[in-house]
Amino acid sequence: MARITWKSIQTEADFREAIAESKERTVIIFKHSTRCSVSFMAKKNLEMQWDIDEAKASIYYLDLIAFRPISKLISQELGVEHQSPQAIVLKNELVVDARSHSEISVDALHTFL
Repeated sequence: MARITWKSIQTEADFREAIAESKERTVIIFKHSTRCSVSFMAKKNLEMQWDIDEAKASIYYLDLIAFRPISKLISQELGVEHQSPQAIVLKNELVVDARSHSEISVDALHTFL
């Protein structure tokens, strides 16, 4: 298994970088609540099962408790209802998938590479 190289989203500029990067490769934004056991398990499962080549996809991490305004911006700009935990998949600056809770898995993400 490969190790996840998380890219952090803490600012609007970080979010814009993720959108721009989606023109070159698949981008996954993982919105994580540090106060939620379901979110903790979803993150842990991603980390344990991760086998996605960095050349094919980048994964961004948002601590939605610490950066709530950025979480709201992401939901508004991408037109995706807020969930926690949540994985939003972008290609060519467009949302191609958004899933939450137990729907989040590496196998499901492979569909969009």
